[in-house]
Amino acid sequence: MIITENLTKSFKDIKAVDGINFRIDRGEIYGLIGENGAGKTTTLRLLATMLSPTEGTAVINGNDINKNPDKVRENIGILFGGETGLYDRLSARENIEYFGRLNGFSKKNIDRRISELSDIFQMNEYIDRRIGGFSKGMKQKVAIARSIVHDPDILLLDEPTSGLDIGVTRIVHEFIKRLTKNGKTVIFSSHNMDEVKKLCDKILVMNKGRIIYDGYIKDLEEQKGKNLDDAFIDMVGDRNV
Repeated sequence: MIITENLTKSFKDIKAVDGINFRIDRGEIYGLIGENGAGKTTTLRLLATMLSPTEGTAVINGNDINKNPDKVRENIGILFGGETGLYDRLSARENIEYFGRLNGFSKKNIDRRISELSDIFQMNEYIDRRIGGFSKGMKQKVAIARSIVHDPDILLLDEPTSGLDIGVTRIVHEFIKRLTKNGKTVIFSSHNMDEVKKLCDKILVMNKGRIIYDGYIKDLEEQKGKNLDDAFIDMVGDRNV
């Protein structure tokens, strides 16, 4: 479960995130959408305790991001689309194992998880090869496996399929669906509205650091009498005039 309370982040005179409040329950997958600069990535970095709030807070699985950041990190997996953070000189297995150890997992449990994830992401063929020569899709699958090797309850995904081919994207989508069926909670940020509709029932729409819609996609489309793409442009356009 994720609950934010007046969550705010300012950079000098700019409020990148401006007093947002929302609640995401266990087993839900929420789409987070907005134009570049809307505050999506900053919001995810706040939830991940990579940034400290200027005001307000968030509670993740009962742990306050200000008071218990270490506990928060134990409960989350993080993936930012353009930042795989992998070590080229290590193999895929070694990269995943390293992050498992950082999260306090035993060698036995890490080996079991790597075997599971290698099967899911179809990585068996190259799991013991060095990352350096991998394609973007191969690296992204390793990065996702690394981010959830410790089996977190909550996953924060920022543009996880950006630049990936259809085959890898489908694998990622199927994995996200599997997570929510197992009771995991996911925030999924994307500029691809078709992707958001395919994976999410509910969305948070951000504009200029604020949430301008929180609810079901179908309800928004009914209210606007438009599909998600056009409804989004209508909402954001109204506020950018």
